[in-house]
Amino acid sequence: MKNRNILFTGPSMAAIVEKEINAPKANEVQVRLTVSTISSGTERANLVGDPNVNMGGGGAVVWPRQLGYSSAGIIEAVGADVTDLKVGDRVAMAWTTHQELININHTDIYNRANVYPISDKVSYENAALFHIGTFPLAAIRKCGLEIGESAIVMGMGILGLFAIPLLKAAGAAPVIAVDPVPEKREKAIVAGADFAFDPFAPNFAKQVKEVTGGGANVGIEVTGVGAGLDGILDCMAPFGRVALLGCTRNKNFTIDYYGKVHSPGITLVGAHTMARPKFESSKGWWTQGDDIRALIRLTEMGRIDLASLIDEVHSPLEAPDVYTRLANESAFPIVQFDWRLL
Repeated sequence: MKNRNILFTGPSMAAIVEKEINAPKANEVQVRLTVSTISSGTERANLVGDPNVNMGGGGAVVWPRQLGYSSAGIIEAVGADVTDLKVGDRVAMAWTTHQELININHTDIYNRANVYPISDKVSYENAALFHIGTFPLAAIRKCGLEIGESAIVMGMGILGLFAIPLLKAAGAAPVIAVDPVPEKREKAIVAGADFAFDPFAPNFAKQVKEVTGGGANVGIEVTGVGAGLDGILDCMAPFGRVALLGCTRNKNFTIDYYGKVHSPGITLVGAHTMARPKFESSKGWWTQGDDIRALIRLTEMGRIDLASLIDEVHSPLEAPDVYTRLANESAFPIVQFDWRLL
């Protein structure tokens, strides 16, 4: 069966390519995508051929490359060994790629938590954001946020923006957004931030300490840039916790660790989404599956609405132009592909 895929065919180039797809194996389900979401940081790094895109860094960049990983759809077929899902089920998915039909291993214990049934109360647009939403959710958990503590988020890309309503749902007060782009600061306020500051303002750290009464208790660093970490450390309260959520692929920067980490007793937490338990959740360390199910519940109950933050929706046929923009625009919006528009 012919199946349309979005592939990165070379540096900064994307194309729609037809590939064959087989019937699902015994331990797989086949899903027809309805919506998939661009994760701009990871996809840009792969699109432009960043040699440090993988953890561990380095290595030859091989084309074509295929990305995606956060999507939603309808099950079209199930393998013989799959008993808990059926044809017609609406599902949110993790670790997918941008393609019309996809076969996903569902019964292998290492991979089964990639397909999650959703009720009619959850839109496909929201469901296609849940996997990405688990990234800032895990960072918040790892920082041990308690109700009433202050929180700051450095960088208002897709992960930073999603952190804002999640921090509010977790009881952070105030929630502070940081970004040099005025439009992103405005969007952060719409997303629920109590304050939004420019990190390049001469009194930036002073502003944060004034509205928090001495500094933020929890920090989520999402820029992946050394200057971002340096700046957020200036804003922390003594004994604050900072999650390194952004992928810092360039290691050539320095931090005054004695003055900004050791002396004030700051805890730095690695918050890459792969750094989580596979089987069992515990305090601050939830599995991917438990985090996605938490986002489903929060959405069903009206506590969060990540889809309200979507900026643009495109047909997958527009992918070449969309990815040209991603390669060249510094402030890329939150974009989804609607596969029903093929």
